[in-house]
Amino acid sequence: MMTAIHLRNTGMGSVVPSPKYVRNNAMPRLNILAMARKRIQTRQVQSKAKRDNGKQPREENEKWSCVSGCGACCKLAKGPSFAPPEDIFMDVDDIVLYWSMTGPDGWCVNYDKINRTCSIYSERPYFCRVEPDVFKKLYGINEKNFNKEACGSCRDTIKNVYGSISSELENFNKAITKTRTN
Repeated sequence: MMTAIHLRNTGMGSVVPSPKYVRNNAMPRLNILAMARKRIQTRQVQSKAKRDNGKQPREENEKWSCVSGCGACCKLAKGPSFAPPEDIFMDVDDIVLYWSMTGPDGWCVNYDKINRTCSIYSERPYFCRVEPDVFKKLYGINEKNFNKEACGSCRDTIKNVYGSISSELENFNKAITKTRTN
């Protein structure tokens, strides 16, 4: 028999199980404590922002950098969570070239998986380059947002190819430089 969960509004924009439900159904108390801590931390951050007289907090900006020996971007058939080349390229020749570079295992045929290097690096197609003008052409990303989008794109690709807990992701996060603004 399933028991209905009785929820109550906390007044802080979130809904949690009622204390009676938690007591009677042995809801994991750690989860409830974690939610309470999160709400307290959120309130503390909001209070600090008010005390700072509305000054914007300093923002960290990442500067994109390629990591040698990663190669996650060379996995061309990335799966359904990534847009296919037909949705990215306007030129049919780019789509044909992209698929001609994709090997049976989904990796670029020019990528040496043992040494983790590209055999055509200096002559690679424009769409293999992580540069502001390429991001503008393919994704409509302006130069101001390039680093943010490039870092996010690389993280997503590395997670998809190697996993969320991988030396490749750790190396990438260490390699990008962070600068403070404001």
